[in-house]
Amino acid sequence: MADFHRPVRMPAEHFDFVKGGEDPAVLVRSAHETAQALVSRVRADPDPEVVQRLVSFAEREGIDAVAELWSRAAALSLPGALWRLYLLREMVRRDPDLVSLAFNRGAERLRSIDPVIAGAPTPAGPEEILALADEILRGVFEGDLGLALDRAAAFARVTADGSLDLADDADATEPARADVLTKRAARLSALAEELSISARLQRDGALD
Repeated sequence: MADFHRPVRMPAEHFDFVKGGEDPAVLVRSAHETAQALVSRVRADPDPEVVQRLVSFAEREGIDAVAELWSRAAALSLPGALWRLYLLREMVRRDPDLVSLAFNRGAERLRSIDPVIAGAPTPAGPEEILALADEILRGVFEGDLGLALDRAAAFARVTADGSLDLADDADATEPARADVLTKRAARLSALAEELSISARLQRDGALD
């Protein structure tokens, strides 16, 4: 894949966590406070312009700016879930052609309702996949948060399956590409599981 252009400085497909020298307890507490305040305030009055600015925040400021806010929080928490949603969107924004190819391959192979839950048309081109990523993240601020997390989890599962299938295709002739796709599939599968659990916690009123 091509390198990020500024202001994005951290490769989203690696799902890396930014480390810092500050007190981890303070950083985690701040992550929870900012996530809760932001989501509750915007959901109370979901102004479309504000919501759109939040959806495109990482695009304007860089994914590392989101990481500084929420990457240190536990996966099964509100800030942890927000971090993973922004990472998922950044993966799509970085290479919508490959993601749409993987999603469509997964949708063809999977015998589940995940493609329906994700909400993408079939087949889904790069523009539709980009729109879907925005729509899922927008749902955090102006829709049902649990549903947004479920949709993101379903999208990640479908794309993981398709990535693994693409890796199988490339294994004999492009082993390096196959390795990249296999690692992406593993990361997406883990992401899907974390988002699914977060969705259940949200419905139980336990995602904080």
